[in-house]
Amino acid sequence: MKLLKKIDHNILSLLGMYAVVLIAMAILNPSTYYSTLNIKSWFYLFPEYGILTFGMMLCMISGGIDLSLVGIANLVGVVASYMMVNIGGGKECGMGMIIGAIIVGLIIGVLCGAFNGFLIGFLHIPPMLVTLCGLQLYTGIAMIVTTGPGITGVPQSYINIANGTIAGIPHTLPMFIIVTLVMSFLLKSTTYGQKVYFLGSNEVASKYSGINNFKVIMTTYMISGFLGAISGILTSSHYGSGKSNYNTSYTLLSLLIVVLGGVHPDGGKGKVIGVTLAIVLLQLISSAFSVLRIDTVITDLVYGLILIAVLVITNIAAKRATKVKTK
Repeated sequence: MKLLKKIDHNILSLLGMYAVVLIAMAILNPSTYYSTLNIKSWFYLFPEYGILTFGMMLCMISGGIDLSLVGIANLVGVVASYMMVNIGGGKECGMGMIIGAIIVGLIIGVLCGAFNGFLIGFLHIPPMLVTLCGLQLYTGIAMIVTTGPGITGVPQSYINIANGTIAGIPHTLPMFIIVTLVMSFLLKSTTYGQKVYFLGSNEVASKYSGINNFKVIMTTYMISGFLGAISGILTSSHYGSGKSNYNTSYTLLSLLIVVLGGVHPDGGKGKVIGVTLAIVLLQLISSAFSVLRIDTVITDLVYGLILIAVLVITNIAAKRATKVKTK
């Protein structure tokens, strides 16, 4: 009992959801859901949106939000693909150009994040407005670069980044684990992480305590942009092309994961372990819907309903906690 009390209630809730999904699929369609091929597919898919979700997590803990991440990811994928196909020679593109295209893509992600951070931290424009406009801006730039259709013909070496394996393990899995560990270290063991939590808890108090809020906001959105760029590289590698409208559902998905993972919508609270568990949980649910052949429209509807339910429950719990403290 003492051990259960020490465990975060949110973690227990997530573990309960794991049990529900896994038991339900063991009853409904175990042969397909628990097949080696299906399980292996999980490790190819969730790192793409999982890494992007960590960017959303960081911004929300700071008291903001980043709705532009999908736009950044697609812009990076488009630019990297354009460089390899139109400058590097497409299928014959050498490793030097591939690395160069990836580096340029990552820099673009950081610059997009810096642009968001400047508008939010210096001009004090609400994060939701800035990043929603950013989503449209970066998507629009990607459409201009592609002139409409996607850019195909990237080299096989680039495709192997997201589709290749090492000893049977998809490349994307160790990438995700590394990002998870780095994010955990960043938030738990650095002064920057402490400042992010403080900023999210009370922006005014953070300012008067001597913290440079603008610097923290800039850093936060630059890291978010960088993570979005990594996701964009993995996505374009996965599909073997760059396109302006890949993974449009990831905005809702990342929001759902972050809130489900225990990050408070108002900021100042959240753990990497909770978000990581939520990332994998959503993959299990998504795979279950796919195995049961549930339409993607219904899937998005369910995700939306879950997000609303979690927000309502979080809000009620916060109000009850406030009442208890005031008594």
